[in-house]
Amino acid sequence: MFCFQCEQTAGCASCTGGAGVCGKTADTSNLQDDLTGALIGLARAYDGKLGSEKATRLIIDGLFTTVTNVSFNDKTLNELIAEVEAAKEAAVPGCSGCGSVCGRNDNYDLTKLWDDNEDIRSLKSLILFGLRGMAAYAYHAMVLGYTDEEVNGFFYKALCVIGEDLGMEDLLPVVLEVGEVNLKCMALLDKANTETYGTPVPTTVPMKVEKGPFIVISGHDLYDLKQLLEQTKGKGINIYTHGEMLPAHGYPLLKEYEHLKGNFGTAWQNQQKEFDNLPGAILFTTNCLMPVKSSYADRVFTTEVVSYPELVHIGEDKNFTPVIEKALALGGFAEDQEYTGINGGTELTTGFGHGTVLSVADKVIDAVKAGAIKHFFLVGGCDGAKPGRNYYTDFVSQTPEDTIILTLACGKFRFNDLNIGEIGGLPRIMDMGQCNDAYSAIRVAVALAEAFECGVNDLPLSMVLSWYEQKAVCILLTLLHLGIKNIYLGPSLPAFVSPNVLNFLVENFNISPISTPEEDLKKILG
Repeated sequence: MFCFQCEQTAGCASCTGGAGVCGKTADTSNLQDDLTGALIGLARAYDGKLGSEKATRLIIDGLFTTVTNVSFNDKTLNELIAEVEAAKEAAVPGCSGCGSVCGRNDNYDLTKLWDDNEDIRSLKSLILFGLRGMAAYAYHAMVLGYTDEEVNGFFYKALCVIGEDLGMEDLLPVVLEVGEVNLKCMALLDKANTETYGTPVPTTVPMKVEKGPFIVISGHDLYDLKQLLEQTKGKGINIYTHGEMLPAHGYPLLKEYEHLKGNFGTAWQNQQKEFDNLPGAILFTTNCLMPVKSSYADRVFTTEVVSYPELVHIGEDKNFTPVIEKALALGGFAEDQEYTGINGGTELTTGFGHGTVLSVADKVIDAVKAGAIKHFFLVGGCDGAKPGRNYYTDFVSQTPEDTIILTLACGKFRFNDLNIGEIGGLPRIMDMGQCNDAYSAIRVAVALAEAFECGVNDLPLSMVLSWYEQKAVCILLTLLHLGIKNIYLGPSLPAFVSPNVLNFLVENFNISPISTPEEDLKKILG
């Protein structure tokens, strides 16, 4: 196997040999490469242009499936590859059996990419990994009935580009185009979520788990949460969010369910410890699944593209009866259990999306003009297990009292239980939502720039980001597409960024690796 798509990759270089750090076997990793190569073949069958509805769904499903911590199941990967091959045959009947192969729908061998010149490999990896992240967002919008032909068509174009023999000058514009299209994709998902569930509102979420049967739901898919809430209504089962599902508490339609009680646990990488012998059922709706320990394997369920060998999978009918029955059989805790975040806090706040923040924009602008707010920090991104991520806790803890911290994605669990006060009635830490809600941060930044009649790079705003997987890649590319500079990135730089590509990013966007909280704050604030 060869894999270097996530931050935890072995030795900050690549996972090779028999298994990856994430827990995937070499066979599983190679099947995911085969799936990606088949998707490129399917895109070629449509000449890099938008294909049928079924083909588009397969491309989005397939790309999402290859995101880190989504699928560990060779059986479902083989089934998906077979579906892609059938879709290619439907697009160009008989072509695959032709004795004179024109290459129109040939699958692409990803070993060609991994063995390529390091700069070409780097740029194509940015495109591929960005596509995988964007596919996750397109997927969540799609299940709510929201699609965009430009977004979907770009998947075909970009996949074909990965399989072509192109130079750096041809690939760099496509890298930034991934960011441009991802902005449209995040806007689409934002529209899908708010039109379906309402505009998020500030909400305080307890970390206590009440006695009695319960289900913990993890991941990003609000549609799955809504179905689960509806099916458990009146059954005496409480529902608790986990990880990236925390922002669900801010949506008015979901808040109406009284048995949506609170949030259990912290970020995804702590699940093997936090779920150990937990007397409740656990449902994974998207990525963030880790290899499942025997102490809780009998109570873990998957749905959507998430898959793990021998776990019960909830199909497209969304019949959560097995999850419900398991929760009732386990019975939950005999008494209420008090939990805390990693800093000892007992409750979290969320719901500060662009709708909320922009509704009080006048107060924010007045506070800046009066000197009450001196600086904004966007401290967000993925969490992970790698040493050094306490940087983000220390950074937020050391920010001056006249600054605001905007945050999103699961990296916020490093500090979102801290109580660092308010400014003018506004909490200094504002949770804007899931990773895809980077769109909210962009909307707020653009609105502030317009209010102060300056560019985003001229605002008293600094971005201090953490990355782990491919959704962070497409968000970073979106920020670069918008011309946003001076981004601090950690805990380490991606292994798939070659020295020459890194130099390009530094020279054109002034991306910097994080150092220490003290040094970076001094550099930012002067």
